[in-house]
Amino acid sequence: MTQLIRKIMLVIFLLLWIVCAIYGYTQTIEKKSTLQTITIGYQKGDPIDIAKQHGELIKNMEDQGYKIVYREFADGAAEMQALASGSIDYARTGDTPPVSAQASKTDIAYIAVGASKSSGSAILLPKSSTVSKLSDLKGKRIAYTQGTSSQYLLLSALKKAGLSSSDVTLVNMKQTDASIAFGQGKIDAWVTWDPYTAQAQVTQGAKVLTTGKGLSKNRDFILSTQSYAKKNKKASAYLVKYLAEDMKWANNNKSAVSKLLVKSLSMKQSVIKKMVNRKDFTITSISSSVVKEQQDIADLFYDQGLITKKIKISDAIVDITK
Repeated sequence: MTQLIRKIMLVIFLLLWIVCAIYGYTQTIEKKSTLQTITIGYQKGDPIDIAKQHGELIKNMEDQGYKIVYREFADGAAEMQALASGSIDYARTGDTPPVSAQASKTDIAYIAVGASKSSGSAILLPKSSTVSKLSDLKGKRIAYTQGTSSQYLLLSALKKAGLSSSDVTLVNMKQTDASIAFGQGKIDAWVTWDPYTAQAQVTQGAKVLTTGKGLSKNRDFILSTQSYAKKNKKASAYLVKYLAEDMKWANNNKSAVSKLLVKSLSMKQSVIKKMVNRKDFTITSISSSVVKEQQDIADLFYDQGLITKKIKISDAIVDITK
């Protein structure tokens, strides 16, 4: 009799377990099928890359009904094209790509901003260079990358020194190519940003003629399109909120961030450590002072003929809190 009761209890237990398992599976499938997919563009080593590797952003967004898909890009210009085509919903770029995009009538929306990265932006010199001040750049070959923060930093530095673009030889090249040219002595100066700045300092003994301080903030921006951001303010607000939480974690755990980026960027620990230790990862809403910074970029680019349309940065700001 006892054995019969035990068998009955076992059968009941198994039936209950099966029912619970089926219910849980059904709920999971149902939840996943109702998640709204949002696609985010990023570049290696940026805040989105850190959040992706940390893993909390994707979990938090899923809890709010959103499935994140990440897409990696080589540069901000490519991300702007992806935004314009609708193949991504959000992008993380530096300060210059959205200016150029807005000037070309791309549907751009600023929704959040990062802290200044001016300490990691620099005009670098070979260790044997005799250049000691900005005005000494006259007649020199200077590498930069068009459409990036390095272009604005270079123009700002030349303006501060009382020089124009015609006073130097500008060499537009990808940062990876500039790194090689710099190491081979084919250029006299190189305008760049971290991790390239840190890598050149650590591995090539590069000297810093000037950082971006007082010249270029070189901030991170979280961008979308006007149409998407206005229709999806809730998703945008959650994304910014959880990304800001991740970046707060990054500021408090720089050793862990360094380990993540060593894997992502495939660079030496000493290079990554130098970059991470001088970076503030904070993400916030966009203030009027940030709008002015971006407007300064837009105005200088217009004056230099780099964009053909005068734009108002304030037209591209979307307040996701309302």
